[in-house]
Amino acid sequence: MNHSITGHTGLICLLGSPCSHSISPMMHNASFETLDLDYRYLAFDVNEEALPAAVRGLKALGARGFNLTMPDKNRMVSLCDELSPAAEIIGAVNTVVNENGTLIGHNTDGVGYMRSVKDAGYDITGKKMTLLGAGGAATAILVQAALDGVSEISVFVRKTSRFYQRAEKTAETLMARTACRITLCDFSDHRLLKKELAESFIITNATSMGMAPDIETSPIPDASWLADGLIVSDIIYNPKETRLLSMAKKKGLPCFGGTYMLLYQGAEAFRLWTGKDMPVDFIKSKFFAG
Repeated sequence: MNHSITGHTGLICLLGSPCSHSISPMMHNASFETLDLDYRYLAFDVNEEALPAAVRGLKALGARGFNLTMPDKNRMVSLCDELSPAAEIIGAVNTVVNENGTLIGHNTDGVGYMRSVKDAGYDITGKKMTLLGAGGAATAILVQAALDGVSEISVFVRKTSRFYQRAEKTAETLMARTACRITLCDFSDHRLLKKELAESFIITNATSMGMAPDIETSPIPDASWLADGLIVSDIIYNPKETRLLSMAKKKGLPCFGGTYMLLYQGAEAFRLWTGKDMPVDFIKSKFFAG
């Protein structure tokens, strides 16, 4: 296979600030080479102020598409010509596809989480989820889980949180559009949290509690809160095993972390741009092993 850059090579990129730490360029370029696709993926440090000019430039250049990371996801919504249902409800875009000059915004974070659930061997369609948090990642998971047929979601967020009103609006929109029942719960109500965990099929930690460097923290203080048979998931990928997952493992509960959510959100973006499936087994072995 000839992987030289030519006059036909298509541009796909990542916009954010900072973004030099991202694994996305390695993932996508390795996938392009494996499938012999004539694209290259680059990362550009672009903040919110510079984003409109960068987007106009990429559109003028005919770039096939691009990813957005912080702090650009919310700002990108108003710069798109069209939005996917998930991106519209979430109010954030992490993937843009350029369809002959029309910029279509998507949010693949929730898809990434739902595919990571399936990858771990579980089907949560028609089941109850307890979701911890209401930030950007939590909102994407909430929206996609409801769209994909999760029957009931209890969202724990502190009433003093700056995300609480957004969570209320998102829940109202989802219950109007889907059959999912969504209840907002106060994170400080430990009795209620224990009750919801006892009734849930899966718990999803979408907060930053347990993320490096604060690896000793956990949204659930004690393993006794985790009911027998409960699937325990954490979207954090650094460390790979958070304190929450460690507690679940010691109790013998099924559990998984956030590493493959990162992989599968990228895989969904790859599919949207190219129409082909990312070679995820190869990418797992090359970048996610160990």
